[in-house]
Amino acid sequence: MRRPVALRLQAALGTLALAAAAGVVLSMPEAAAAAGGATGYATQNGGTTGGAGGQTVRATTGTAIHQALCGRASSSTPITIEVEGTINHGNTSKVSGDSCNTAADKIELKQISNVTIVGVGSGAVFDELGIHIRESSNIIIQNVTVRNVKKSGSPTSNGGDAIGMESDVRNVWVDHSTLEASGGESEGYDGLFDMKDNTQYVTLSYSVLRNSGRGGLIGSSESDVSNGYVTFHHNLYENIDSRTPLLRGGTSHIYNNHYVGLVKSGINSRAGAKAKVDNNYFEDSKDVLGTFYTDQAGYWQVSGNIFDNVTWSERSGDNQPAGPDPTSNTSVSIPYSYSLDDASCVPDVVNSTAGAGKGLQVSDGNCTPQTPTDPPTDPTDPPTDPTDPPSGTNLSIGAGSDGSSKASGTSYGDVRDGDMSTYWSPVGSTGEISVKWSSATTVSKINIREAAGSEGTIGSYRVVNHDTGAVLASGSGAGVIGFSPASLEKVTFEITGASGTPKVAEFETYAG
Repeated sequence: MRRPVALRLQAALGTLALAAAAGVVLSMPEAAAAAGGATGYATQNGGTTGGAGGQTVRATTGTAIHQALCGRASSSTPITIEVEGTINHGNTSKVSGDSCNTAADKIELKQISNVTIVGVGSGAVFDELGIHIRESSNIIIQNVTVRNVKKSGSPTSNGGDAIGMESDVRNVWVDHSTLEASGGESEGYDGLFDMKDNTQYVTLSYSVLRNSGRGGLIGSSESDVSNGYVTFHHNLYENIDSRTPLLRGGTSHIYNNHYVGLVKSGINSRAGAKAKVDNNYFEDSKDVLGTFYTDQAGYWQVSGNIFDNVTWSERSGDNQPAGPDPTSNTSVSIPYSYSLDDASCVPDVVNSTAGAGKGLQVSDGNCTPQTPTDPPTDPTDPPTDPTDPPSGTNLSIGAGSDGSSKASGTSYGDVRDGDMSTYWSPVGSTGEISVKWSSATTVSKINIREAAGSEGTIGSYRVVNHDTGAVLASGSGAGVIGFSPASLEKVTFEITGASGTPKVAEFETYAG
């Protein structure tokens, strides 16, 4: 038996440090949300498409993520939020609006739908800050790292869950993500991937869950059995005490996962749960399948699994392991198509594909990793980096402009005169400046150029379609900002945070 999580952390710290250093690195072609499309039970109940077909915005803070949600025309307006950098308590605040319901101590996806959050650029790491999905549907989370989320100690977030879903959640796909802790419950951590209170049609794929006391659960108690239809495939569960996952009621499909270093128990099917467990590789672990810590039995259908150095305890009372020779005690029908890798190659395939920063590689079902590609016409997949230098005509020349306020000696018109020696400043450190036309004009890039000597002053911002109120982009810093093409008569650059008085010399606008 391997040592408990708390005693094994020193050995794991090197691995954690390497993961943190690697971050989440994607080139822009890999940044397309939901590359390859949802799999498993997330394809059922109408499917899971996230923010496909909507605006794409960039966020470098948790506040900017919330602003993007709150800036939508409605709580169901599709949006893809590309996240870069480290998201933590220091840069995540509550934002209010008609299309959102957020909180300051977590990334809150509450009472919303049709959202994709995808890690891009130099990385997307949610540090000590969990992601909370509640009363929501059609959500994709892809290529992010969520680490060290605590339920006790400081700071606390999301009840200690890295990703937690509860209260009438439908159709969630979490893919190519890394969920990790630095210990068990005694060190302040809870589950890595939890589903409660009527959460259904979820897939966790190509992800890494490690260094935690608890991997995750379906159902918060023996009476919470309204959850289910969850698929787990091509994931790595490593250095975890138990719950990989814990199943209370419902149906789960668990295939082609690699389990290594499970200390107390693994897949814990109880309270009538049914699990189809196919072609997984269990290694250096204890009691990897069964009903544990309850007298309310669960069920499983098993085939094609490999048990490598797995130990099994004696069956007694509320401890009912399925081994040492696991056999099926139920039958589970799967409504979607899927391809099974042979269990013998699962460790290699999962090592090559699972987790953030792996290029969104997937298996072809023949033990060979493949990099999926999206069609170039996918609206969530711009063919070029939106921060590339703009080309074509600066549409601001000859247009009109206005704003929220102007400091003495500055003018709204100075942002569209082509002269870098003149500029507009708001009264104070925040404000907004707009460029406008007499008829609808297509814009997909803007270039905010700060006056000499003020470079780096602009902090957080939003780019808004003034006609509809839709947020086209959000983030921090001046420069080129790209977004999905929008036909509008007025575009507004809102400065929501700055280190001093901003000086915008030019607000350039481009069709492409």
